[in-house]
Amino acid sequence: QVQLVESGGGLVQPGGSLRLSCAASGTSGSIFAMYVVGWYRQTPGHSRELVANIRVPGNPDYAGSLEGRFSISRDNAKNTLYLQMNNLKPEDTAVYYCNARHIFDSHRNYWGQGTQVTVSS
Repeated sequence: QVQLVESGGGLVQPGGSLRLSCAASGTSGSIFAMYVVGWYRQTPGHSRELVANIRVPGNPDYAGSLEGRFSISRDNAKNTLYLQMNNLKPEDTAVYYCNARHIFDSHRNYWGQGTQVTVSS
């Protein structure tokens, strides 16, 4: 059973930065070998939307409006996914979720508990 634990959320002023982390466990070896791992976000009354994901091999995928301000990266040795968020805007306020989806079995789809990001002055 894959477990995902997010951290790094909080309150930040507009224009500020945050880095979210997602620590994965429950896989034999690197989670990035067999899973597409990414970040989604959700606001009240709306569906979760993709922020960015990463698969190996390949380049990261970003929601079009976020590329340039957000950057997804991974640390294989730590089995950890990151999301660097710069120049944050109030509309980035949301709960951010880490997701891991098996590349061959879509039923093996896991979510973290979420971390709140609030952008406000």
